[in-house]
Amino acid sequence: MRQKEDIVLIGGGGHCRSVIDVIEEEGRYCIAGVVDLREKIGESVSGYKVIADDDSLERLVNDYHLYHISLGFIRDPGRRIFLFDLVRKFGGKFPVIKSPYAYISKRAELGDGTIVMHNAQINTHVLIGRNCIINSRALIEHDVRVGDNTHISTGVIINGASEIGSRCFIGSGAVVSNDIIINDNAFIKAQSLIY
Repeated sequence: MRQKEDIVLIGGGGHCRSVIDVIEEEGRYCIAGVVDLREKIGESVSGYKVIADDDSLERLVNDYHLYHISLGFIRDPGRRIFLFDLVRKFGGKFPVIKSPYAYISKRAELGDGTIVMHNAQINTHVLIGRNCIINSRALIEHDVRVGDNTHISTGVIINGASEIGSRCFIGSGAVVSNDIIINDNAFIKAQSLIY
């Protein structure tokens, strides 16, 4: 049996707790610890120790190679992007994290560092960029394109052949009709209908 690789989570808030649940259920990685604020070092998040702060990332990459940005975002993905780029510069890697309770077509492509949460569905010929959050129960239909650093929230429906830009936030329960283009940096409120 193959030994699980260690992974370090960056960001220790509520989204991190959800990420931990997905990683535990997926069973591919062993969570080595969490990176959070300096004053939280030694505390735990869902049973995993906070082992470092952001200022220690360059040193940490010497010990651990795999990372996930477990810092959520609603309005501004700036901190997630900064940390993702910083760790990559230091040589860290970002695997795709997939809940075993999600459906992901074998013809879909997901970028480095993206997470697909429980009960999400990603259908055929979907292309999702790097460092994205595809949250619980999101449905992404055929031929959709999603840019880098975008958060597709809980229960969102994106219909076929639509394009979602980079650094977007699509709020819970929003519905995007077929063949819609949403530009970079868009903020779509929960329960919106985009047609």
